[in-house]
Amino acid sequence: MARPPKPSAFGPKSPQTQQKPLKSPRTSQIPEAVSRRMARRIGLATGVPTLLGMAVFVASYFLVSRRLFDIPPVVTLGLSGGFFLLGLVGLSYGVLSASWEDAPGTLFGIEQIGLNISRLKASLKSGGGPGKN
Repeated sequence: MARPPKPSAFGPKSPQTQQKPLKSPRTSQIPEAVSRRMARRIGLATGVPTLLGMAVFVASYFLVSRRLFDIPPVVTLGLSGGFFLLGLVGLSYGVLSASWEDAPGTLFGIEQIGLNISRLKASLKSGGGPGKN
């Protein structure tokens, strides 16, 4: 008596089964100039607050260890946490404020945020959201 093939995590082992063709990859992608623009904005918008968050610990240690100023630990944690949170917000800002046009846009890119949010919403409504090819 022949045993049926064992199911596998990688699909059936039987050569008679037909596999569905894979979907073709999405043709739309972020242009290289735009991705560089986003990376610069993300680096600045997250890097500066993160460095400031770490500097709070160093400065607090220096001031307390030299007995120049008595800083409660909760103040040190609150300030550094605030800077780290600002860095997290900077991640979204860096992506949403980058211009998708040929021209790089303005220095801060505030006018691009609304436009990029509407593009993101339209992409999600059309079914082209994250993880969907």
